[in-house]
Amino acid sequence: MNMEQPTVKGLRPDTEVMTTQRLPYFIGISGQTVGAKGLSMHVVVIPPGGRAQPHIHMGYETGIYVLEGKVCTRWGAMLENEIVSEAGDFLFVPPGVPHEAINLSEIDAARAIVARNDPAEQDKVEPYTGNTVLP
Repeated sequence: MNMEQPTVKGLRPDTEVMTTQRLPYFIGISGQTVGAKGLSMHVVVIPPGGRAQPHIHMGYETGIYVLEGKVCTRWGAMLENEIVSEAGDFLFVPPGVPHEAINLSEIDAARAIVARNDPAEQDKVEPYTGNTVLP
């Protein structure tokens, strides 16, 4: 019987990955990188004037902590609601809520830590338009 002992693991993400949301991520903690069972945690960068493709997270909660910049998150069935977050703010996105993030600066990138209660990085992100999930 081969019982692997739990191990504390450290890593420094240095490779940018383009996501389903069309934003660059630096993948940190996930099932794939460290064997996490119920958590993923990454750094997202929204370029100056950039925005995420509207999307939904299927079946998991997302917590965001803004490190730098000012971001407008539009949310709701028609993206009719919005909240502005800036450095030092937390943002909570429940499962299944359509949303998009927009960097309000045309000059500076916005950066945030993104944590999810799911170890997969992108498996359960679905593009969204209006009130229909895109194929």
